[in-house]
Amino acid sequence: MKIERLPLAGLAKIIPTRLGDHRGYFAEVFKDGWFRENVADVDFVQENESLSAAVGTVRGLHFQLEPFAQGKLVRCLAGRIFDVAVDIRVGSPTYGQWYGAELSKENGEQLWVPAGFAHGFATLEPDSVIFYKVTAPYSAENDRGLLWNDPEIGIEWPLPLDNAILSDKDTKQPKLADLPPSFQYR
Repeated sequence: MKIERLPLAGLAKIIPTRLGDHRGYFAEVFKDGWFRENVADVDFVQENESLSAAVGTVRGLHFQLEPFAQGKLVRCLAGRIFDVAVDIRVGSPTYGQWYGAELSKENGEQLWVPAGFAHGFATLEPDSVIFYKVTAPYSAENDRGLLWNDPEIGIEWPLPLDNAILSDKDTKQPKLADLPPSFQYR
């Protein structure tokens, strides 16, 4: 596996090595010791999978407060997504900045999104399946969000999202300027 350090401190792209032949390929997609040594010394406690049927489905931007703040290791098993992380750590030199990466079955890349970031994605192909490991279980009481199209953040989604398919919850999330401090940069 290879690691690509990204412009926002803590974010990383993991690129598994695929060994292929006429049958297909084999890839190690996660090794606990390697991840702890090269990315983050965390424990994953839950694995989640979601299917988004239509192109232009937006999920996010989501995060959880302490003591259930989640780091997420995200990959796309089918279809293609534009995966986004926004730094919401107060005092961070990159507070309010975002990073986006295309994840797909074809590229096999994964995005590590540590606690202190809001996370979301938009589907670029139908029937996109996303799989992610998290460092804390889901907690409805600690579940929070950030408006996916906040102009102050300025995420450059790679497709027109005038008719984005959203949950009711995600249409009502606060803008960055209205977000109470949730994480401190360390």
